[in-house]
Amino acid sequence: MITLASDFGTPYPAAMKGVILERTAAQLIDVAHDFPRQDVRTAAFWLREVLPYFPPATHLVVIDPGVGTDRDAIVVRAGEHALVGPDNGVLVPASRRLADGGIETYVIDESALEPVVPAHAHSSNTFHGRDVFAPAAADVHEVGVDSLASLPFLEATDEYVDLRLPAATVDADRASGEVLVVDDFGNVITNVPGEFLENRSRLLANGESVPVGETFAAVPAGDRLATLGSHGYVELDVNRGRGDDAFGLAVGDGVVLESLESSSGR
Repeated sequence: MITLASDFGTPYPAAMKGVILERTAAQLIDVAHDFPRQDVRTAAFWLREVLPYFPPATHLVVIDPGVGTDRDAIVVRAGEHALVGPDNGVLVPASRRLADGGIETYVIDESALEPVVPAHAHSSNTFHGRDVFAPAAADVHEVGVDSLASLPFLEATDEYVDLRLPAATVDADRASGEVLVVDDFGNVITNVPGEFLENRSRLLANGESVPVGETFAAVPAGDRLATLGSHGYVELDVNRGRGDDAFGLAVGDGVVLESLESSSGR
């Protein structure tokens, strides 16, 4: 199985699939091709949350604002999975979760890759998804994660861009963090661990009192709430509405959550 994820939209992923299917009969699964354009951190978050639900697979990821520059192309072994993509950190959070520990990394020697077909196709400095990552992912799938060292275009390395998603600062009555992502529903996913909501019925979110609910329907339609999201973090949401609009928050914005009990003077 090979999964594909990119910020390409359409039709570019079709070309990657064509290259892959010329080299392998692997099952192809689309994760998403509408990640925010050139947003490495957002894609890294979603891949970390989605890829662990797959059985062992090769994961092709192309969110690559540095395409054509001197950034490396890499393959990461993470347990029984392999991830193929640019060395800009996008693969690392998911790799660490899949491996539950150490990872192995390899640099792709693009000159050693077998050329793609059709024969008249020219190599592009702006479409490494088709010309580098797709053929590499197909070949990685064919040999399997236990035999990556046998591929002539891979060289082991200990150097790679190490992207770590920011952690919140949390004590008993106060959590200071930021917005990691906003999903398509407008739900504001923070980096505050969901445990902060335990035994609370209301809290202050950036100084404004909001109820804590276990479900969206814990409040009337159109009302705001804080809840434990499916990713394990505190979300600031609106029942049948957009939390980003209602809370005035965007990716990267700071979020301070406070216990009302410790803030009674406000």
